[in-house]
Amino acid sequence: MVQVLSTLLQVEKKSKQPVYLQIANQLMALIRSGTLQTGYRLLSTRQLATLLKVHRRTIVQAYDELLAQGWLQSHTGNGTFVAKNLPEIQLSKKEIGNEKVIAPAEKAGFRFTQQPHLDRAFLRSSTRLHLDDGFPDPRLAPLEDLSRAYRSQLLSGNPYSRLGYGDTKGSLWLRQELSAYLNETRGMKTSPENILIVRGVIMGLYLVSTALLQPGDHVVVDAPGWFGANMNFIQAGANLVRVPVDEHGIDVAALEQICRKQTIRMVYVTSHHHYPTTVALRADRRLNLLKLAEQYGFIIFEDDYDCDFHYLSKPFMPLAGADPAGMVMYCGSFTKTISPAFRVGYLVGPVDVITYLAKLRRIIDRQGDQMLENAIAELLHTGVIQRHLRKSVRIYKQRRDLFCDLLRSQLGDYVKFQVPDGGMAVWTEFDPNINLISLAEKALQKDLYMSNGTSGIPAGNSFAEPPNSSIRLGFASSNAEELEESVEIIRNLLGNL
Repeated sequence: MVQVLSTLLQVEKKSKQPVYLQIANQLMALIRSGTLQTGYRLLSTRQLATLLKVHRRTIVQAYDELLAQGWLQSHTGNGTFVAKNLPEIQLSKKEIGNEKVIAPAEKAGFRFTQQPHLDRAFLRSSTRLHLDDGFPDPRLAPLEDLSRAYRSQLLSGNPYSRLGYGDTKGSLWLRQELSAYLNETRGMKTSPENILIVRGVIMGLYLVSTALLQPGDHVVVDAPGWFGANMNFIQAGANLVRVPVDEHGIDVAALEQICRKQTIRMVYVTSHHHYPTTVALRADRRLNLLKLAEQYGFIIFEDDYDCDFHYLSKPFMPLAGADPAGMVMYCGSFTKTISPAFRVGYLVGPVDVITYLAKLRRIIDRQGDQMLENAIAELLHTGVIQRHLRKSVRIYKQRRDLFCDLLRSQLGDYVKFQVPDGGMAVWTEFDPNINLISLAEKALQKDLYMSNGTSGIPAGNSFAEPPNSSIRLGFASSNAEELEESVEIIRNLLGNL
């Protein structure tokens, strides 16, 4: 056994982990694997210190650690032994025939079912150029103001209350500032109690789906639509009912026909700038949708992910602002306002529902980042975010106009599109003969990211919509030179097909 220990116990004196812990952890692993059986008498501290060429005090510390945890037992004058109350462990088997060596860090020893609707690639572009899904430009974000506000929250006030647990609904200050902001800019009639601070729209969707949907419920989604929302409804056990979208938004007349035939629990809409097509829901359809919700008793989940970025005129008022019966759950975030890295959003609804959802939020995420929430509240209070939005809208409109001119002049033979009234992307229809997957792969080789038309959903996933020839090309996160270079790369690639 001395020879075995000399090969199995290795000491790395340059490691950040103390040597005594290295030895203790390795001895623990040998006991777990069955190499050192219960009742086995260990070498004396002096013998093991000599063997490993370390100070005897180091071995004493290692043994003391294992004694304290119950792995070893010491008998005065008789030595140190592997504890007898441990279950007897058989030596692990190596690969025999078709039997594989178990790798517990890589593969679980228990069974579980992987749900196919969760198979969706993460958007993690590291390219220099990007025509993304419609993201903001973080170079424009008021980061210095946010940094100062965050620092102020860390250092000022009562540290016990400031750095302790807070309201599950989120920072009261942020909810107060948001209530005033939404009432002023969205025509809503809210109080802080109508608002639940969440990590983003996706968290708002999860809370509403988990709390308000039952397995077998029917949820209306738009087609084409956002698979991120659909994933939440499927996860809750709901059945998706797809309703087409045209140039005026979701087909409310088709929805009414569906409501006459079956019970609808929820309708998911992006009423302001429909995702992915960017079209706005026309006024008459908005009114009819609210009437249908009241008549048939379904919830409207209104995802208003980029309301502030409208270029033609003032933004449409949300459905939530004209809701006479409390049927709308309204959700937005600061993802498009500042940057996706700052996970602060808001879910707005009747007080009784918000209070209930706050109870659910508590068991999955006790509270959000109160420091960040208060920092954003300060930026709203001082008008920093409002000024940033005015500046961003002006810049993004210039980028939209330039990008659409480039698409028209450089790619006019290959694409069709409508200039969007708002948002951060152009819904672009390519010639059906163009293989978008191949085009995106070749663009990536040129350090340009663009969608390949599959929304990151693996082929064969039965929950995914079939790929088509239209994709979102985001313009907001790129400056003029980057947009020109990106379009030139696509033009050259298409010219070589």
